[in-house]
Amino acid sequence: MPFTVTPTALPGVLIVEPKVFGDTRGFFYESYNRRDFAEATGVDADFVQDNHSASARGVLRGIHCQLQHAQGKLVRVISGSVWDVAVDLRRGSAHFGRWVGAELSADNRRQLWVPPGFGHAFITLSERAEFLYKTTDYWYPQHERSVRWDDPDLAIAWPDTGAPPTLAAKDAAAPPLRDAELYA
Repeated sequence: MPFTVTPTALPGVLIVEPKVFGDTRGFFYESYNRRDFAEATGVDADFVQDNHSASARGVLRGIHCQLQHAQGKLVRVISGSVWDVAVDLRRGSAHFGRWVGAELSADNRRQLWVPPGFGHAFITLSERAEFLYKTTDYWYPQHERSVRWDDPDLAIAWPDTGAPPTLAAKDAAAPPLRDAELYA
């Protein structure tokens, strides 16, 4: 199997580690193979969009979700490192408001599967990080929603990057969990 899959404390959120072949020339690994991913995770995702972002140290993106067109995301870092977080935003879930986090980096090559119905966020730990994510639905800006990154009800243990996080205006203005428009 080209992937090792580790369940997290949130059912459905998975850490996926590819098998890496390396020698003095460098390395090779298959970052995604639909058949093998489905066999290893039990998730037969139909990815329709790939996104690529670059962020400086301390940039925090999220907590984002998309209503009506909920996106599953398979995320990874190809340069640098981030602390990546998934939050259960399904109001009817037994795990509503719970979160898990994992360091994703170019060195550890971990990926995180974030199922539809979960919010997603990350903060950049390295001087710069490049982040890739595959999504199971297209981006519809009119359906995008955010939850406040520092909501005390979530109590996410964000790592200290040496300065306050750098946020987009929409993330700085995001409502707390109790006031956010979320999944039923």
